[in-house]
Amino acid sequence: MNPFVTFMASSAGRAARIIAGIALILIGLLVVKETTGIVIAVIGILPLAAGSFDFCVFAPLFGAPLSGPKIRGEK
Repeated sequence: MNPFVTFMASSAGRAARIIAGIALILIGLLVVKETTGIVIAVIGILPLAAGSFDFCVFAPLFGAPLSGPKIRGEK
C-alpha cells in the first residue's frame, strides 16, 4: 500500500488532518475574512471531518478503501 495512505490512516495522520482542518477554518475566519475566508473555512471542514470520522479522501485515488480501519486492516 502507498506510504502516504498508510500514514494518513494512522493516528498521526488523523491528528494532522484534524489540525489542518482547524487551522484552515481559523485562518479563513480570522485572518482572510470576507468571501475568500469563508471559502477557505468551508474547505477546512473536509480534513476536519475526515480526521474526526476516520476516513481518507485520497485513499481511493491510490486504490485503497475510503475507511481508515479498512486501510489499517482492522475490519
